[in-house]
Amino acid sequence: MDLTPDPLLVELRRALRTSLARVPVRPEVHGAPVTDGASGPTRTVLDELEASDFERPASAGGLGLGLTAGVLVSEELGRAACGNSYRGDALAAEVGAPAGAATAGFEALPVGGGITATPRAGGWELTGTATVDDSGAGSLLVATRTDGAPVLVAVPAGAPGVRVEPGCWPPAVRFDATPVTGSDVVARLDDSPTGPLARARLRQAAYLLGIADGAHDIAVRYAGVRRQFDTRLRDLPAVAFSLARAMVALRATRAAVYRGAWLIDSEPGSGQDEAGTAPVVALAMAAETTREVVRSSTQVCGVRAMTTELGLHRHFRLAAAETGRYGEPAALWRLAGAARLELARRTRHGAPEPV
Repeated sequence: MDLTPDPLLVELRRALRTSLARVPVRPEVHGAPVTDGASGPTRTVLDELEASDFERPASAGGLGLGLTAGVLVSEELGRAACGNSYRGDALAAEVGAPAGAATAGFEALPVGGGITATPRAGGWELTGTATVDDSGAGSLLVATRTDGAPVLVAVPAGAPGVRVEPGCWPPAVRFDATPVTGSDVVARLDDSPTGPLARARLRQAAYLLGIADGAHDIAVRYAGVRRQFDTRLRDLPAVAFSLARAMVALRATRAAVYRGAWLIDSEPGSGQDEAGTAPVVALAMAAETTREVVRSSTQVCGVRAMTTELGLHRHFRLAAAETGRYGEPAALWRLAGAARLELARRTRHGAPEPV
C-alpha cells in the first residue's frame, strides 16, 4: 500500500470539505440531528461534484476512482456531521437497484434476527422492525436472511404491510407479512472480499471515522481557547493526554479503513485473504473508536457540548445512532475472529483456498 497522498484525492477532499461547510445544519439539540436521504441538503453537494461517478468503472462511463474515493466521501460527510445519502446510492448502483433507495435492516446482519423472511408460496413474507436511512424514500433495500443466507431485497415503500415511522430517530420501518418474491432479491450479501456487503461496511466505517474526527476537532479548538486556572484547557495534562489518545486512535482507525479500501481496489491476488476480514475489522474498530472519541470530546467540552454553542451534540447523537447501524462491534469482532480461525485451519491442513 502506497502511503503517499494521491493529489487527486487531496483535491477531492478539499472540494468536499469546502462545499459541505456551506451546508445549513440543524442546530436544535432535540430531534433528528440531520436530514438524510434524497431530501437532505447534502444531495445538492454530491450532485454538483458528480459523486455518483466516483466509484463507477471507466468502462461504464464513470471516473473509476475505486472504493477509496467512496470511503473519502463518507468520511467527509461524517466529519461535517451530515447525513450520508451517498452510501445508499452507492450500494444501489452496485446491485442494479434504482437510485434513491434507502437501506434497512443492516444492524442485524452479523447475527441475524432483524427482518425475518418466512417462506410462502412463490417467495417469502417479511416481518419485523429495522432502522432505515431515509423515511421518505420510494423504495427500500432490506437486508434479511433467506434459507440461512443474508440477501438484499428490494421492496417498494408502498408495498402491503410496510409502515415507515419518521417520528423517531433514527427512523424505523415496520414490515407486517410483506410479500416478496425471488425476483425481488437483488444481491447476495456474502462475505466476498469485493462484494457489496464488504464495500458497504467500509463506507460505513469511514462515515464513523469522520464523525469521530469532527468531534475531536471541535474539542481541540475549544480546549485551545477555553481557559481555566489561568491556562489554556488543552495545556492541562489530563485534557492534553485525553486528546492525544484520541488522535492516536483516529490515525490507527483511518489506516485500517483506507487499507481495507486499498485491498479491495487492488488487483486480484494481492492479499484477498486479508481483504476478506479487513472490512469487518475496520467497521468494528471504527465503531469502538467513534464511541470513545466522541465520549472523551464531550467530556473535554463539558456542558457546552450539549448546547448549540459548539455543535458537538450533533456528532454525539449521530454516534449513538450510527455505531450500531451495521452491527454491534462485539458481533463484528466475533465474525472477524471466526474468519481468521477458519483461515488458520485451512492453512494448517493444507486445504485449497476458496475462489
